[in-house]
Amino acid sequence: MSKKILLINDLAGYGKVALSAMIPVLSHLGYETFNLPTAIVSNTLDYGKFDILDTTEYMKNTIDVWKQLGFKFDGISTGFIVTKKQTELIINFCKEKSESGSIIFTDPIMGDNGKLYNGVSEEIVKLMRKLIAVADYIIPNYTEACYLADVKYQQDGTSELELHDIIDKLRKLHAKSVVITSAKIKDSNSMSVVGFDHKTSSYFRIDYQEIPTRFPGTGDIFSAVFIAMIMDGKTIYQATQKAMNNVKRMLEINFENVDKYKGIPIESCLGVLKDE
Repeated sequence: MSKKILLINDLAGYGKVALSAMIPVLSHLGYETFNLPTAIVSNTLDYGKFDILDTTEYMKNTIDVWKQLGFKFDGISTGFIVTKKQTELIINFCKEKSESGSIIFTDPIMGDNGKLYNGVSEEIVKLMRKLIAVADYIIPNYTEACYLADVKYQQDGTSELELHDIIDKLRKLHAKSVVITSAKIKDSNSMSVVGFDHKTSSYFRIDYQEIPTRFPGTGDIFSAVFIAMIMDGKTIYQATQKAMNNVKRMLEINFENVDKYKGIPIESCLGVLKDE
């Protein structure tokens, strides 16, 4: 019987990001997927013009109905969250489900390149610290990790020891396993993913060469593959390596795409997931 994964993230009408990227990946890898949209977005934000429908009230009503119906999930993943009320709602829901056995994954989507995204306030950062305390696995990028740990972002790069220090600060906030992506290592040409496995109490680091292109939604693909591997019993190191390899291969395949703003055409790349 396939495991049930609930994805709490936004839904874009035009573009393969968030739910539109994660559902095909997890379905292809054999998981039964369900979704709770935090917002309905007209298109990926990269286009510059967009409209966002806040679904907080719908989420609250849906969670109430699901409780009455007794729905259960083996894993829950949280991504883009729009408001304070939504964040509090998700924290309470995830805490309750964690206590009944669900594995919680959190991608604390808040910013990149040293800055918070438009509309993300310091209040959301504080609430996100409470959400990561409920999670079994958190996957912030370097910018988000700095905000969560209240550490200065290093524009010129950071060191492995400094990343360990950030991880330790996040663990003091009760985060368990941590994977920090997109970290530029000072005085080197490489980027790194650095993490901590709470099951073995050990750190790890995987270096990679950045591919000079940008597609929205690659973080969502990374998260989906990572979740699938963890739910399949792989170690956090194995899950991270697999997710990195898959995203790299998809970027290579789609490197020449003209309209990168709509993300990677995920359905045409699903074969990559089982190549290895």
